[in-house]
Amino acid sequence: MQQLTTLAKISDRIDMLSKNCVDRKVPVHDIRFDSLNTVRIAGQSFRMRHMAQQGFSFRLNIPLYYLRRCPVDVQAYNMNHWIEKERNEELFIRFDGDDVRAVFTERYVPVDNFEVLEKLDSLGYSPDTEVQCSVDQDFMMLSIPDGKKTFTINGNKMTPGISISNSEVGIASLAISAFFLRLICTNGLISEEKESQKYKHISRRILDEFPEVLSKVSYHLAEQKEKFKLSLESHVADPLSTMTSFNRQFQLSKEEQEAVTWAWPFEAGETMFQIVNTYTKASQYENLPSASVNKLQKTGGNILNMVGGVN
Repeated sequence: MQQLTTLAKISDRIDMLSKNCVDRKVPVHDIRFDSLNTVRIAGQSFRMRHMAQQGFSFRLNIPLYYLRRCPVDVQAYNMNHWIEKERNEELFIRFDGDDVRAVFTERYVPVDNFEVLEKLDSLGYSPDTEVQCSVDQDFMMLSIPDGKKTFTINGNKMTPGISISNSEVGIASLAISAFFLRLICTNGLISEEKESQKYKHISRRILDEFPEVLSKVSYHLAEQKEKFKLSLESHVADPLSTMTSFNRQFQLSKEEQEAVTWAWPFEAGETMFQIVNTYTKASQYENLPSASVNKLQKTGGNILNMVGGVN
C-alpha cells in the first residue's frame, strides 16, 4: 500500500538520489565504447545505465535488442563506428558518480525533480503537505490530494488533487494531471492524458506557467467525478477477458500485467468501477519501478474515461 508521506521527506529522498549527479557537454570525439555496458569519456571509464544504453542506441541508430545479442567486441565495434558519424559535435550527458544515466543532444533543457519541489514551495505548498509519491533514479510521480474536496462514491471516500510526473533521464515529459485518491486503500488514479498538460524538456516554460497549469487541470475534476458514478452502473460480463484486452491496449509490461493479476482479488466485481480500481491497486505491487506505478495509475484513468463506450 502506498502510504501518504510529506513533501519534506520527498525532498530528502531527492537530495539523496541527486547528491552525486552532474551534467556535462561532452565532445563526441571524446567518446569511445568498450561495450554496451561501459563507455570511456576523455579516457575515464563509466558504466552505462539502461536509459543511457537506450539513448546511445537511438542516437547511433542501432537497435538495442540487437546490441544486447552481440558479443562485447561486436558491440564496441558497431558503437564506435557509428559514433564517428554523429552529426552533433557535443552531446549533453547526465552522470551519477561513475554511471552515465542518460544522453541527449544540446537542445535538451533539464527540469530536475528538486526544481519541481522548489516551485511547489513557492506556490505555498509547505514541507508538511501530505502527498503520495513514488520516486527512483529514473522517474518521479508526485500526487497532492486536496482533502477539502473529498466526496463519496458508493461508500468509497475519494479525494481529488493534482499529480506531477517527471523524468530526468527521458522516460517521459514533465506532466501535470488531475488525480484521485481512494482513501480506504490509498489507491491513486491519474486522469486520462487529455486532462493533463505536458512539456517537453526543450524549454523551461513549464516553471513559469505552473500556477496556470494547475488551475486548468483542477477544472476537470468535476467531470471525472461523474465518470466514477457512471462506472458503478457499467456492467462488465467477463472482467478477466476485459482486463486482458486492456493490458494489450495499453501495452503493459509483463511485470505490470503481473501486478494487475495480483490486484484483481482485492477489487473483484462486475462493474467498470472494480476494473478501474484493479489497475490503481496494481500500482501498489511490490518493487514496481516508479514509471510503472505512474503508468498503472494512468491506465486506470484512461479506462475510466472510456466508461460509457465499453460493452
